[in-house]
Amino acid sequence: MGVKDNGGRNDMNNKKPFIYYYFIVILIVMLLNALVFPSILERSVQVPFNEFTEQLEAGNIKEVYVDSTNAEITYTVKDQQWPVTYKTGNMLSGDELVKMLKNADVDDFGREIQPKESPLLNILMTWVFPILMFVVIGQLMGRMMAKRMGGGNAMTFGKSNAKIYAESETGVTFEDVAGEEEAKDALKEIVDFLHNPQKYAEIGANLPKGALLVGPPGTGKTLLAKAVAGEAHVPFFSISGSEFVEMFVGMGAAKVRDLFKQANEKAPCIVFIDEIDTIGKKRDGGGMGGNDEREQTLNQLLTEMDGFDGKKGVVILAATNRPESLDPALLRPGRFDRRIPVELPDMKGREAILRVHGRGVKMSDDVDYNEIARATAGASGAELANIINEGALRAVRMGRAAVNQEDLQESVETVIAGYQKKNAVIPPEERKIVAYHEVGHALVAACQTHSAPVQKITIIPRTSGALGYTMQVDAGERYLMSREEALNKIATYTGGRAAEELIFHSITTGASNDIEQATKLARAMVTRDGMSDEFDMVAMETVNNQYLGGDTSLACSPETAKRIDEQVVEIVRQQHKKALEILRQNEDKLHEIASYLLDKETITGDEFMEIFEK
Repeated sequence: MGVKDNGGRNDMNNKKPFIYYYFIVILIVMLLNALVFPSILERSVQVPFNEFTEQLEAGNIKEVYVDSTNAEITYTVKDQQWPVTYKTGNMLSGDELVKMLKNADVDDFGREIQPKESPLLNILMTWVFPILMFVVIGQLMGRMMAKRMGGGNAMTFGKSNAKIYAESETGVTFEDVAGEEEAKDALKEIVDFLHNPQKYAEIGANLPKGALLVGPPGTGKTLLAKAVAGEAHVPFFSISGSEFVEMFVGMGAAKVRDLFKQANEKAPCIVFIDEIDTIGKKRDGGGMGGNDEREQTLNQLLTEMDGFDGKKGVVILAATNRPESLDPALLRPGRFDRRIPVELPDMKGREAILRVHGRGVKMSDDVDYNEIARATAGASGAELANIINEGALRAVRMGRAAVNQEDLQESVETVIAGYQKKNAVIPPEERKIVAYHEVGHALVAACQTHSAPVQKITIIPRTSGALGYTMQVDAGERYLMSREEALNKIATYTGGRAAEELIFHSITTGASNDIEQATKLARAMVTRDGMSDEFDMVAMETVNNQYLGGDTSLACSPETAKRIDEQVVEIVRQQHKKALEILRQNEDKLHEIASYLLDKETITGDEFMEIFEK
């Protein structure tokens, strides 16, 4: 009863401003009726005296009022549609005027004329229209303020925008999530608790209040949260961290309170906060760069997580790509007790994900998911789903009723390098340079022992800007890279430029991406991987935001940074020389394979190895 009473008081408090507003509107309308509208509604026209006499002779005058003080005559005309009074100067004496009026059968004269107005028009103009105008203006202003304050309705300030899904609406179970077996195993315990809480209560165990899902974008964090709700058959609250951010201080905290209030009412349930780093960032020292609204929202979230009873079955799931930026108070036991990594899938996981997304697509019998999985190392679940969809779209464009292996292979290349630019016109000399460039990569890779096999070479331009590319695919999943493998990879990157130097005795801008990749790998060998003799196992560089590109920052003196640059340059230079030497030794093969590529535009890895080994 107490809750209901409080709610009633809150409603009254919310309605008070509107009652005051309508009272002010009525007061303004009354003042307008008293001071403004009479002068507007009263219509008078100034006319010459001869017009008055003509109207009098014609017998059209209805009423006459003579103002002797101002020497004015005010009169009205018979059969008027609108109440209008006419005024003119008096040119006659009183007796003469009275005689003229009597001769014209004007009996009603001598009193002040009051214009007769339409009652309906009077009500509309003096009451209905002004009140309606003020109400409309007030509603528009209220909506504008509500939008600025983060809500669509002025009566709903502080209400959370969480989407509530019933179990039947989520439609997601653990069967729909593939490639993340470790994450599923960690979440199955939560599902079991929601099914059988008494089993845990008997032994005295408490359910973890919160689980934090961390990993790169597109790995299925949100999907896992929905799967937990679908397996547990409980309500699922979903809200983004950005929805708590408001313009006015305190509104975000109010939304947090409302969210947890709803969750407690519907317990057992699952609350999912996506991108929690938006409100959960580390608090600063209160300087000029602080954000009071965000910090108040975070403090309220911490308080609510401490305040609710875990035995009721309210589980908080959150997802982020930036776990290192979260406040330590949010990660301590009793709040987010578990940190569940949702990493990029391995080859087995990629194959399972491809099969899950391929369920709803008509596939040919020749489709080999394992081959596609090997060609998509480092791809996320979202990217794999996009590959399946791109393959289906290509099958439709080609007029086929089912997706075949060629469609999926082409979709992999589409996701990696973009669509083919079949109508691009490349000059023959540039096309020749591109062919030798790509064959240079392939030959250097094939002549080295620790390199991935070449799967495809093409000189068909792509929408990503690449004029051609060489695809290498490892036979199996690789988790480590030796120093020899890293050096061979750099040599393969430099193989394209080396082929240009050897054959055309000039260099082009086509190797810009190769240079970037070679430099990046060489720098990582020196600064992070400890593959430098001079610096040994000393880390010279730190990685930030590992799930969002992995930005790096040097942690050394300027003198050391200079020595690092020198070592990076030396590594790339040595591998460049090595690639040049390999191509000199196989120059005949270089010419032969390049000529074949110019003729076919695209060759497979088997065709390349056949020419190379004969």
